[in-house]
Amino acid sequence: MALIVGLTGGIASGKSTVSNMFKAMGITVIDADVESRLAVEIGEPAYREIIATFGEGILQPDGAINRPKLGALIFHDEEKRQRLNQIVHPEVRRRMNRKKQEALARGENVVVLDIPLLFESNLTTMVDKTILVYVDPDIQLNRLMERNGLTMDEAKARIDSQMPLSEKIQLADAVINNNGSLSETKDQLDEILSDWGIKHRINH
Repeated sequence: MALIVGLTGGIASGKSTVSNMFKAMGITVIDADVESRLAVEIGEPAYREIIATFGEGILQPDGAINRPKLGALIFHDEEKRQRLNQIVHPEVRRRMNRKKQEALARGENVVVLDIPLLFESNLTTMVDKTILVYVDPDIQLNRLMERNGLTMDEAKARIDSQMPLSEKIQLADAVINNNGSLSETKDQLDEILSDWGIKHRINH
C-alpha cells in the first residue's frame, strides 16, 4: 500500500528545503504552486474560465494571464478572490491527483503532495500523513524580509494572512523544527520517515 504524504508549512518556513530533500531521495513531489501556474496557462480550462469571468483586460500582449494584474483585482475583493479560487482550486486538485495516480501506476511506494494551504483548504483528505515544517515567528519574519526584500510591516502582513504555524502543529502528524541547521532538519526528516516505515520502502 502506497503512502501519500502531505507536506506543508508557512511562508519562509523552509518547506521548499524539505521538499528538495524528498526529491534528493528519489521521491516524487507534486507541488501545488507549480500545478496552479500550469492550470492557468493559455488554452487550459481554468484559463478560459478566468477570462470569461474577469475579462480580457487581465491578459498580457502574448495572451498569457498577467498575474500581478489579476492579483491586484482580487486582492481587496473577497468575492472575486473566492470566485478565482473556485475556478483554479478544483483544477489544481485534478492535476495533482492525476500525477499522483501516474506515480502510483509506476509502482512508487511514496508520493509527496507539497500543499502550502493543506489545512486552510481542508485538503488533508488527499493524503495519508502530514508533515509540517515549523520555524519560530521571529526567524520566519527575518527570513522573509531577507529573502523577499520586504519591510517588517510587509513581511508581517504576509505572515498574518496565513494560519499561524503554532495552530498547524496541532493538526500535523509530524513536525520538523526548521530553526536550526540543514543537517538537523534532514535528521528530523529521516527520523519521521523511519518511524513511518518509508526509509525501508525507498531502498527496495
